Order: sequence, then C-alpha cells, then structure tokens
Amino acid sequence: MQGIYTEKEILGDALATQKSTTAEFNTAANECVHEDVRKTMLHILSQEHEIQQDVFNMMHTKGFYPTPMAEEKKVQETKQQFCQCAK
Repeated sequence: MQGIYTEKEILGDALATQKSTTAEFNTAANECVHEDVRKTMLHILSQEHEIQQDVFNMMHTKGFYPTPMAEEKKVQETKQQFCQCAK
C-alpha cells in the first residue's frame, strides 16, 4: 500500500514545524526573568535550530528545496547594507 503523504510533504511539514518551534522558543527565551530558565530555553533553542538545519539539508540534498546561487554583486550589496545598519 502506498503512503498517504510523499517524502517531500513530510519533510516540508517537519521544516515548517521546526520554524514555528524555534520562533516560540526564541520568544520564551526573550521573556524569561529567571536566568537559569532563560539558559535552558536558549539551549533548547540551539538544539531546535540544529534539527531545523538537518531537515533543511535533507530537503536540499533531495532536491525538495532548491536554492539558487546568489550573484556575488548582490551578496556584496547586501553585506554593505547591513554593515551600514550596524554602525
């Protein structure tokens, strides 16, 4: 019997879930008053980012999430723009 969902759909759902999870843990860490709880939230957030990266890499490797190479000119323009903002 064939599965209901494709591998691409399952991984896409996992990536969306991880994006949402990291956003929620980020908010929780930002709003912590107790330093030990905040450190725990930041640790979990880091782990969740690693999971998100793993799912993204799997999707990218399988061709489910293609990312075209950026033009060098656009990369330099963006870097310049953000460097000016940081000053």
